[in-house]
Amino acid sequence: MSTPKPVENFYQHIWNDGNLDAAAELLTPQFSFRSSLGNEMRGREAFKNYVRTVRAALADYHCEILSCVTEGEQAFAKMRFSGCHVAEFRGYEPTGKHVQWLGAALFRFEDSMIAGLWVLGDLDGLDTLLRTQAAESTLR
Repeated sequence: MSTPKPVENFYQHIWNDGNLDAAAELLTPQFSFRSSLGNEMRGREAFKNYVRTVRAALADYHCEILSCVTEGEQAFAKMRFSGCHVAEFRGYEPTGKHVQWLGAALFRFEDSMIAGLWVLGDLDGLDTLLRTQAAESTLR
């Protein structure tokens, strides 16, 4: 099982490298997106604004593809998301600590481009980690 090139490039160029110009090459103009954090949006510009927000809150933001299966015009990936909490995120003040959570991403392709993406994330685990780190920071 191999990861489709558009999925690899999506995570490497847009998310890991922060190259938002890559969206024009990888995403259809009407790209629809539901994030692991629960946000829903349509279009490249709305998506790029979301990427900016997440990457501003989590320095060194990184998406790791743990496994991926492809069938026809769809791919499904098990993911790990991580970064250093440097700005307000999910209602928690920055701690400067590393955070990570798992998720799963369902991609839909049209003409070798990503037309839709629906991501589920372990938000309960993420919020537990953020709450614990926030409590530890206030004790110091």
